[in-house]
Amino acid sequence: MNQSVNKALKLLDLFREGSHELSLKDIADQARIPKPTAYRLLTVLEQNGFLHKSKESEQEARYRLGLKLLELGNLVSDRLEVRGIALPYMEELAKEINEVIHLVIINQDEATYIEKVESSRALRLYTKVGKSVPLYIGSGPKLLLAFQTKERQEEIINQSKLVAIHRPIEKERLRVELQQIQAQGYAYSIAEQDEDTTGISYPIYNHQQQVIAALAVSGLTSHFEGDDLEHIKVETKITALDISRRLGYR
Repeated sequence: MNQSVNKALKLLDLFREGSHELSLKDIADQARIPKPTAYRLLTVLEQNGFLHKSKESEQEARYRLGLKLLELGNLVSDRLEVRGIALPYMEELAKEINEVIHLVIINQDEATYIEKVESSRALRLYTKVGKSVPLYIGSGPKLLLAFQTKERQEEIINQSKLVAIHRPIEKERLRVELQQIQAQGYAYSIAEQDEDTTGISYPIYNHQQQVIAALAVSGLTSHFEGDDLEHIKVETKITALDISRRLGYR
């Protein structure tokens, strides 16, 4: 299976050499593989959107890169862009509310922290840039999961036992919470990744109105009460919207 995947990826590389379209014969010759093998690999790539076949006849078929690659390229571009754009806003937010600020994205079946701004308080959370956690633990990850399709949510929820800080998570309760997060537009969590800490997160949108990241604020639970909580919510929401607008969101 790994050899087949490797061969298929090498076929995609052939289109990097200046040819917008290649015939089955061109691809088989350049890859130095039999035409039946090339056709089988090309069919898989076509079915998954990585290639587009311009003619239906196997003998006359010509292939060009599909839109799936553009979609994936845009996702990578968004992730690189959002980090650079978000950082100065995160720094201003940290000055305003003096709590730890994270930027979180989906990375396959997990949530990954791609940026962090510390507060001036003595508290230090055990998060670092590059850390990945399950999508059902913490305000940032759960917000990202809430804005996935129902099918994608079920894939995550129906994994083996869901646990947060050594306690099980009720799957039906999680489903209800995800609906609530999407309806209210933000996520809230208490002691899911660290004891005695609270997190609140708002979505960051791109120019296609898609949620591509979560702006997450974390700190001691005692700081997230009454007027302090309302102030954190307002400032975090405004900052998330400012970042989204910089990314083309309207």
